[in-house]
Amino acid sequence: MKICSPKNPLFRKNHLGISEKAKRKKRAALGFIGVCLLTLTGCHGSKALPDFTVPEEFDASNNYEITFWAKNDTNKNQTDVYKKAITDFEALYPNIKVNMKLYTDYGRIFNDVITNIATGTTPNVCITYPDHIATYMTGKNTVIPLDALFSDDKYGLGGSALRYDGPAQEEIVPQFLSECVLEEQHYAIPYMRSTECCYINKDYVEKLGYTLPDVLTWDFIWEVSEAATAKNEDGTFALNGQNVMIPFIYKSTDNMMIQTLKQQGADYSTPEGDIGLFNDTTEALLYEIADHVESGAFSTFKISSYPANFLNAGQCVFAIDSTAGATWMGADAPLSDISEDAFVDFETAVRMVPQTDPENPQMISQGPSVCVFNKADPQEVLASWLFAQYLLTDEVQIGYAQTEGYLPVTLKAQKSPVYQDYLRRRGEDNQTYYDIKIDASTLLLAHTGDTFVTPVFNGSASLRNAAGQLIENVATSVRRHETVDAAFMERLYADVTALYRLDQKDVSTDGKALGPLPQTAVLLLGALALSWCLILLCVLSDFVKKRKKH
Repeated sequence: MKICSPKNPLFRKNHLGISEKAKRKKRAALGFIGVCLLTLTGCHGSKALPDFTVPEEFDASNNYEITFWAKNDTNKNQTDVYKKAITDFEALYPNIKVNMKLYTDYGRIFNDVITNIATGTTPNVCITYPDHIATYMTGKNTVIPLDALFSDDKYGLGGSALRYDGPAQEEIVPQFLSECVLEEQHYAIPYMRSTECCYINKDYVEKLGYTLPDVLTWDFIWEVSEAATAKNEDGTFALNGQNVMIPFIYKSTDNMMIQTLKQQGADYSTPEGDIGLFNDTTEALLYEIADHVESGAFSTFKISSYPANFLNAGQCVFAIDSTAGATWMGADAPLSDISEDAFVDFETAVRMVPQTDPENPQMISQGPSVCVFNKADPQEVLASWLFAQYLLTDEVQIGYAQTEGYLPVTLKAQKSPVYQDYLRRRGEDNQTYYDIKIDASTLLLAHTGDTFVTPVFNGSASLRNAAGQLIENVATSVRRHETVDAAFMERLYADVTALYRLDQKDVSTDGKALGPLPQTAVLLLGALALSWCLILLCVLSDFVKKRKKH
């Protein structure tokens, strides 16, 4: 009997073995595709969890392990505040372990949450923005509405069963708490608040022959910026004697567009998600920006880099950035990305962003909030809420606010003797009591009533990005010597609309526009396509082997 004969048991065993191996490969590949499909179909909402109901008692006999996703740049002091908060909280609640994951960018948190919603692996507590929460909510019962927790006698805000001194609801700054309302319910609690401000080289303003006003206007800032572009015969700038001078740099061009539209009473969007960004006021602003880019008076962070780098090196007059970036600003800034020998000594002034009507200032309110994700076990959710609420205690709020130009979100912390003492010690050193940082905080403290927020809906984050993209595209095109005219504006609006899918509707989100797919979703789509290719190759290879053997 020949081994190659189909009648030979060795042949049959070998042949069946090959077939079974191929089947296993195909099953594995199909399983992988199934995972991809589940993930992809869940990008805009996973399998719904049951409605959350506040337990009558917190079960202290069981252990709970919760995850906390937070954002931090390079400020180690902020990380230390988080770590101390976790240690102190775990001492109060020994049966709750908090695992922290730090991100350097809110966009990365957003992408990871969107991906993890599909697999049911969202964090328990997450520092994020209401714009992002609106998208998280497309997964039914994904994020917990907090109103029932707020008012719970035992575990709510200032509840009787809390093991720490947390604020009551009326002790949270009303403007900041109202920012956390989506669909008529609170889906977050504010964590820290900041706004934008203008950091100014006051010496340069006076050298140009101007007096710095208490409230900047757009006319003033453009006039001074144009004056600062004058050059000497050798090509250096007359103001600083250097080869580089960008008089006016704006860090966040989305805020620049949004605030200007608000100040001029122009449309941006409605709470229902109707987009009003593309209007005559927007177009007039873009033409004005184009003129100042062409003269060299204006640039943006995305084009030139951090405003602080130019301000501190004497290469900028007006640098607009968040109050949360105050420790990078000024001749004595404790944090900086330039070498010590590049610093120029000057007097730094802090003002509100430029205004259209100085008598009725408008400035954007921004800063992170905290949301709690739903889980199958209500006790785990309650444990998460206890930690989220702990972040509102005075020690955490004041500790974090002292790291940057943030403002505590509770009146309780703001009015505390510890925080008031911190403000009074302005300029005592260039670290904790750095004067520019405290000036930035004081600015927001004095003008909390003049702040505003934009409507939040699923897709509002994309609209915000689109607002900034209009300015960035105009500035880039001018630098490339392209003509900015009516035809350019028409193309610009069409390109930005397509880029951020502002003309598309999604039936699962009540007709509100969605933004671009997260990078993770794009990668998963690629993985799905690759999987199908591998399956086809596997099937084809098996078919060829069978043909050869027969």
